[in-house]
This record gives sequence, structure tokens and C-alpha cells, in this order.
Amino acid sequence: MTFPSLDLEKELLESFDAVIGIDEVGRGALAGPVGVGAFLLTREMLDSLPASIRDSKLIAEKKRAEVAGAVMAWGESGVGLCPVSTIEEKGISFALKTAALEAIENLSPQNAVVLLDGSHNWLGEIGVKVVVQTKADRDCGSVAAASVVAKVKRDALMAELSKDFPDYGWDSNKGYSSNSHIEAIQRLGPTKHHRISWLEKILSKDLGLF
Repeated sequence: MTFPSLDLEKELLESFDAVIGIDEVGRGALAGPVGVGAFLLTREMLDSLPASIRDSKLIAEKKRAEVAGAVMAWGESGVGLCPVSTIEEKGISFALKTAALEAIENLSPQNAVVLLDGSHNWLGEIGVKVVVQTKADRDCGSVAAASVVAKVKRDALMAELSKDFPDYGWDSNKGYSSNSHIEAIQRLGPTKHHRISWLEKILSKDLGLF
């Protein structure tokens, strides 16, 4: 297993006063909001990276809340969520940027740089410099921290929504395209929490969903 470090953040902090690590969650789900986590890192925090922090996908679900607690004890974080209605009306790119701006709105030190997981800048112009790094959620401590808080918050929301729609299994699949989730959509049809346009793209129209 690859463990995150703060090597890239240390380099960035030679030119900036703070790094805001950012990661998204729920981009590829069939149901539920998209979420973005943000974590604020300063020079004073470079020697205190919690040993438990990993990319959220590499942490067992039962351990994630504990790791999220370590993240929040380490420093300031924020999570933004953008609803299905916005994803459907404005598209996933707009929804991601909206969620990201919500996540960082209270993390606004002077002279900060954003460290973004991915291969392209899906944030666009936000008034601060954005550095894009592939696999940053795995390799960079600030982005791994952001991934954990975002994952825990969105998962909790999906588990709550599942209470009203138990047949879709959101408490376990979190809105992603598991076989049981797809079968439930085929059998029962979509709910108000489903991304209808995504179902049209992913599932055959011959299945009689609509």
C-alpha cells in the first residue's frame, strides 16, 4: 500500500502560506449528490500528519469515521455537497465546482494554493492558483485528508436517504452502480434522488425504465 506524504505540499509551501487539498466524491454515482472535501494545510502542520490518513477508498468503511476524526483534529476542513437537481440541470462540472466553492468558503487564508486530485483542472478559475496532481488522493496527505471527510459525510447522507428508499441499498452501495442497485432501478424505476440522465446513458432503454 502506498502511504501519503507531504512532500509536494512542502514544495508548494515554499511559495505559498497554505495548501488547500481538494478531492471529490460521488462523481460516478447513479444517485445522490456529488461532494467535494477540502483540507487546509500550513507549514506548522507539516510534522503532524496522522499515520492513519489514506485515500478514503483504501480505508475500510468501519474505520473511516475514526480517520475523519483524526483529520478534523489535525486541522480545518470543509465539505460541500451539490444536489441531484443541479447535476441534472447544470451538469456534473458545474456541480463539482459549486460543491468545491462551498467546501473552501471558510478556508480562505491569504496566499493559498489549491492542490487538486486528477489529471485536469475541473475547478476552472476560482481566484487562486490551482495545481493538479494525478493520484493526489493517494500520494498527498492534504488531499487524502479531504477525501476522507468528503467520503464520510456523503456516505452518511446516503445511509440516511436509504431509510426512505431501502430497496435501492444506498446504505451499502452509496448510490453507485452495484448489481443490486441496478436491479432495483430496473424493477422499481428511479427515485427523485437518481440522476435520470445518467441512467439513460448507462442502462439500456430496452429495460423499460422510462
